[in-house]
Amino acid sequence: MKIIGHRGIPSRAPENTLEGFELALKLGVDGLELDVQLTKDGVPVVIHDEQVNRTSNSHGYVKDYTYQELRLLDFGCSFSSEFKGLKIPALEEVLQLLHDYDTYLNLELKSGIIRYEGIEEKVIELVEKYDYVEKTVISSFNHYSLLKCKEISSKIRTGTLYFAGLVEPWIYAKRIDSEFIHPYYYNINLDIVQGAHENGVGVFPFVVNDVRLAKKFQEMNVDGIFTDNPVEIIEAIKV
Repeated sequence: MKIIGHRGIPSRAPENTLEGFELALKLGVDGLELDVQLTKDGVPVVIHDEQVNRTSNSHGYVKDYTYQELRLLDFGCSFSSEFKGLKIPALEEVLQLLHDYDTYLNLELKSGIIRYEGIEEKVIELVEKYDYVEKTVISSFNHYSLLKCKEISSKIRTGTLYFAGLVEPWIYAKRIDSEFIHPYYYNINLDIVQGAHENGVGVFPFVVNDVRLAKKFQEMNVDGIFTDNPVEIIEAIKV
């Protein structure tokens, strides 16, 4: 079971920052999950919320800032004074960081609430540029984005994010040519895991922060979990 750092390691460092990703990698995660949006000038940047309010010292929508304007903001001070001055990373910076690691990468396209024109092409272009296609999965709650990714490149693997309690979700995943389902963890049981695997679909539930629950999913043979507490879970199950 892969242990994927959800937005890095947000229990110990500011989410979706290079510093958080580096710390997660040093502490032994199998992979990273991060979120991608586009700036006003079309640069793919790593941030979860459509607005910068929660994670920076400013306010407003990511789409209304140029990349250079976003770089003037502080994305560490809201976490603690220790991380004051951290910058929002461009997706390209993350891919440069991962050059020295053999790390599973999940890129979530935040293309649901705001329809970022061309985000799929821009993200895939960068993943291909840094030769990271085989280690990358692109996920989204906007399943039209996943279909578009497949139209752009058949080599791109996708993960279908969803909250609902779907019946036989592997059928839907295969309908949109998705290799993985990424369900909210409440919707996972042994029948779903077995049914997905029997049909060649991987299972990565989110967000699993409880050690006991992580052990339960390991017993179910899920392929991986997204977690805010990767170190605690690694220490508990990778013995």
